[in-house]
Parts: sequence; C-alpha cells; structure tokens
Amino acid sequence: MTPETHNITWRGLAVEITFTPEKFGVVDHIELRSGGKTPLPVTETGYRSQFIHAGTVAEAGGAAAYVIAWLEHEAKCTGWNSVQLSLF
Repeated sequence: MTPETHNITWRGLAVEITFTPEKFGVVDHIELRSGGKTPLPVTETGYRSQFIHAGTVAEAGGAAAYVIAWLEHEAKCTGWNSVQLSLF
C-alpha cells in the first residue's frame, strides 16, 4: 500500500504522520515526526515508529484521529505537558 502523509497540530505542536496500512500485508505502520524534534508523550526524540494490528487505524477513524487519541492517552497517563523546563 502507498503511505499517507498527514500534518496535524496537537496542543500547539506540529506533528507529521506517515501511515502505511497493511505494511508487509500484515500490520499497519505509523511514523511520527514532531517539528524541531520536539518531545511528545510517546517519544523523547520527536520521532516514533510503531507497528499496529492491521485495521486498528481505520477503526479509530484514520491516522490523524488515531494519533491524536494516542497522544492524549499517553499525556494523561504520564502527566505530560508541553512546557519544557530549561536548566540555564
């Protein structure tokens, strides 16, 4: 399948989503990249690659809806917020 690219803004942060349904004919694949390599609740580096059971993303309403729900869930579970404290 051909990868789809989506750009979203989540809590003021730019996030690029690359979604490949049924990669290798078996699983869905999601890649996240945040603008400026900004940490997200699911990645400290601003990049995340995740394989998911095929059909899960479609059931969630598509790649953007899936990622937003995933980020919100992880933010709630970890108490994450986008404010980064500086040591200097």
